Amino acid sequence: MITQADFKPLLKHGKVFVLDVRDQNDFDEGHIPWAKHIPLKELAERNNELPTNKPIITVCGKGGGRSAEAAAMIPGADWLEGGTNAYFGE
Repeated sequence: MITQADFKPLLKHGKVFVLDVRDQNDFDEGHIPWAKHIPLKELAERNNELPTNKPIITVCGKGGGRSAEAAAMIPGADWLEGGTNAYFGE
C-alpha cells in the first residue's frame, strides 16, 4: 500500500502509472488525472495494456478491496491508501 502523501508527488512528476479498477459509472463520476481505466473484472484479459517501464498503482473508491486485489494480480504493483475518494479529499 502507498499513502496519499507518497503518491501525489510521484503522480505529479509522471513517475507512476495509475490503474483505476472501478466500474465504468464510478470512473465516469470522477477519477485521478491520467488514470487508465480497466475494471477489475476485465484486468486478467487486458493486462497487456499495462506498462512495464513504470511502477503501477491501482486505485478504487475508498475501501481498497478492489485495488488490493488488482495489485495482487500484477507483479510489483501497489495500491493507493484511501483510493480515489481520499485523493479528492472525500
